[in-house]
Amino acid sequence: QLQASGGGLVQAGGSLRLSCAASGRTFVGYAMGWFRQAPGKEREFVSAVSRSAGSRYYADSVKGRFTISRDNAKNTVHLQMNSLKPEDTAVYYCAARRSPTPTMYNFGYDCWGQGTLVTVSS
Repeated sequence: QLQASGGGLVQAGGSLRLSCAASGRTFVGYAMGWFRQAPGKEREFVSAVSRSAGSRYYADSVKGRFTISRDNAKNTVHLQMNSLKPEDTAVYYCAARRSPTPTMYNFGYDCWGQGTLVTVSS
């Protein structure tokens, strides 16, 4: 089970920190990813981190503004989002992939959280 949290309403230029906590099992051996889905749009890749946290990947649209991290001791993954823009408004989902390396394709993930809503006002 994955539980995403930390979403909310923020003004443009503000920051939010999303968290994804695993319960019931460990995801230490998994690559982890964040995706988002805006109203009327398809789910899109945001960021991902390898099992060891040695590799991090970002969509071009968030590069330089978002930072993904993981704490394997606490079985959690975080997404620090800075300089938020109205176009970042979406439901954000965390996902786990049964592989040490992540992928930007949502079909490559085996377990999904329920999503947390991020709303950025202009």
